[in-house]
Amino acid sequence: MVAPQRRSEATRTKVHAGIPPPEEKHHDSSRETNPRFSEIEARPKNWLEPVILVSLRQWNSYGYEMLECLTQSGYEAMNPGTLYRTLRRMEENGHVKSEWETSKGGPARRQYYVTEAGERYLDLWAEGIKQYQQVLNAFFQLYTDGRRP
Repeated sequence: MVAPQRRSEATRTKVHAGIPPPEEKHHDSSRETNPRFSEIEARPKNWLEPVILVSLRQWNSYGYEMLECLTQSGYEAMNPGTLYRTLRRMEENGHVKSEWETSKGGPARRQYYVTEAGERYLDLWAEGIKQYQQVLNAFFQLYTDGRRP
C-alpha cells in the first residue's frame, strides 16, 4: 500500500516528470482592470454611531435635521431608514435618549440627545480611533517611504 502524497510532493513529482504545475492566476486589483477597486471601504465598521454621538454631543437634534447635518459635514448620503434604525438601536443600548417634542405647532418629532452611557461609549471609541490613527500613520509612513522615484 502506497502512502498518499501530500500536495507539494505531487507537484514536485509532476515537475520532475516534465509536466509543469498549473499556472497560478494573479489578479490585478488596480482601478483600471478591476471596477470593484472603487468599492474598497477603508473605514471602521459601525462608524455611524460615534459620528451621531459626536454631533449630538454638540447639540440635541431631530433625526431629519441630523441627516442633513451629517451630509453637509461630508458624511456619505444615506437612506433615512438607516439613520433611524441606528438611532433606535442606540436608544435600546442606552447611548441616546429621545423625547417627543410637540411645542412648535407642527407634527410631533423626536429630539435625540446623548446619555452618560453614550458619553462613555464615545470616549471608548475616541480612544480606539486614536490607536487606529497610529496604525494608519505607520501605514502611510511605510507607503510614502517605500515609493520608487
